[in-house]
Amino acid sequence: MSSTASGKSGTWRNWGGNVASRPAREVTPASVDELTAAVRRAAEDGLTVKAVGTGHSFTSIAATDGVLIRPQLLTGIRDIDRDALTVTVEAGTPLRRLNLALAREGLSLTNMGDIMEQTVSGAVSTGTHGTGRESASIAAQIKGLELVTADGSVLTCSEKENPEVFAAARIGLGALGIVTAITFAVEPIFLLTAREEPMPLDRVLADFDELWAENEHFEFYWFPHTGSTNTKRNNRSAGPRKPVGQLAGWFEDEFLSNGVFQAAQWVGRAVPATIPAIAQVSSKALSARTYTDIPYRVFTSPRRVRFVEMEYAVPREAVTETLRELKAMVERSPLRISFPIEVRTAPADDITLSTASGRDSAYIAVHMVKGAPYQGYFTAAERILTAHEGRPHWGKIHTRDAEYFAGVYPRFGEFTALRDRLDPDRRFQNDYLRRVLGQ
Repeated sequence: MSSTASGKSGTWRNWGGNVASRPAREVTPASVDELTAAVRRAAEDGLTVKAVGTGHSFTSIAATDGVLIRPQLLTGIRDIDRDALTVTVEAGTPLRRLNLALAREGLSLTNMGDIMEQTVSGAVSTGTHGTGRESASIAAQIKGLELVTADGSVLTCSEKENPEVFAAARIGLGALGIVTAITFAVEPIFLLTAREEPMPLDRVLADFDELWAENEHFEFYWFPHTGSTNTKRNNRSAGPRKPVGQLAGWFEDEFLSNGVFQAAQWVGRAVPATIPAIAQVSSKALSARTYTDIPYRVFTSPRRVRFVEMEYAVPREAVTETLRELKAMVERSPLRISFPIEVRTAPADDITLSTASGRDSAYIAVHMVKGAPYQGYFTAAERILTAHEGRPHWGKIHTRDAEYFAGVYPRFGEFTALRDRLDPDRRFQNDYLRRVLGQ
């Protein structure tokens, strides 16, 4: 998958295996200067430019037939400011490396998603998020950004410097420029106690508002074809640290969540009629457990079973109604769904194209194992999610276009006007951006 700055290139594929593209050339810049030179050279050659992270998006947001920028040499921490409690990190740094480096320094992000394979710039550019009552997406924790724009200039932005760019570029979809560094707010490292337990779906839906209000971070997984969920509540703790034991951790996270789950997916794909029975077993496989650890060890978990995913943010007050409609749809359809549906929340934020922009949100994510025919399921789910003015995750499968987004994002025109100013010649254009942002 790697290539050299000399411009050799092959086929690029994403993590989910559902997107491929053949760039004209690939560049792996080792500095911001080399990146600006690559952007200028692309302009001279009449080529578009896209930066790619680890390919964890299920959309073609990073696909290009022009110049593909690989950021693996633009990694590492530039600066830690203990007075301001910020860390400035190069854009190609994987979240895993950032989390480990911060922990060594006694620091942590406030909130994060459940996967840490992505690069920091890929994660923020697509709106990656975890779950939280008060704490929002990774992008909402940004205090400053450095961006290479279409003319090859380097723009720094924050609430004080280029604030209108800052408002949009924190979740910029790769449409405004190439992010080269990000300054995050951090805090002294803390402990979280995770409480994971099965709970009937009817109870989760009836008590959703209380479960949300009583926990800093609440999420649950519902297993279609069953009335069962697995709930997870993460709250700050005074300690002591009591991590999951190595054997238990291996059994629950590797064997059950990845190993047995993978085997169940294979059986389900081969014999779809077995899926409801497998779902009953899967929904009861994970027993209740409580553990206390530093944040990234609680928020994140390994994902070895490859899948494709669609996720929509709906207004938080609409989440239980939306889930009831999804359940009814699955029950009356011939669909056989072997992957749980994940539900998380986020508070409203002020980022122009954030899925939580201006409204308290709940996220509903539907998955299918890699290689399974997902279109029928995703289409039926999308019909329900869009009826509630849902906003799709920018890095996950959806069929929406600019006309739809103009209706569900009050500040959509603000973003496209800024794009017209920063990238008038559409140097960072690709088919996906043409669809979601318009011409």
